[in-house]
Amino acid sequence: MTDLVDRFDLADTGLQIKRVYDVPAEEDGFRVLVDRLWPRGLSRERVKFDEWIRELSPTPSLRRWFSHAPERFDYFRERYLAQLDDGEGNAERAATLLRQAEKGRVTLLYGAKDPVHNHAIVLEEWLNQQAKRRSGE
Repeated sequence: MTDLVDRFDLADTGLQIKRVYDVPAEEDGFRVLVDRLWPRGLSRERVKFDEWIRELSPTPSLRRWFSHAPERFDYFRERYLAQLDDGEGNAERAATLLRQAEKGRVTLLYGAKDPVHNHAIVLEEWLNQQAKRRSGE
């Protein structure tokens, strides 16, 4: 998994992750829900999101297999990164989010309870990799 030093080095991309159940804040900027399923118990008004990008979430079969088990996270991360790389349209979705992040903060919203072992961390890592590739071109 990307260590904290790498995450801080990449923090200038304008991306952050936040649990969807946390109170929305002005500093969140452009809020993007990145879960495939709508978060339980929340209304659309309470979530206060700007966009919902289901396509960047893990496939249902991978999500069910992972089942938020920390001991499965490393393998989940590996499989999910491969899905993101191989997913049709994902490069364009990433470019759109990164262009938005150039304008200001983009907050990726996720519903999982575990703040360390969830798909949003992997998605943020992948988007940061995409940003590095774009800047190297």
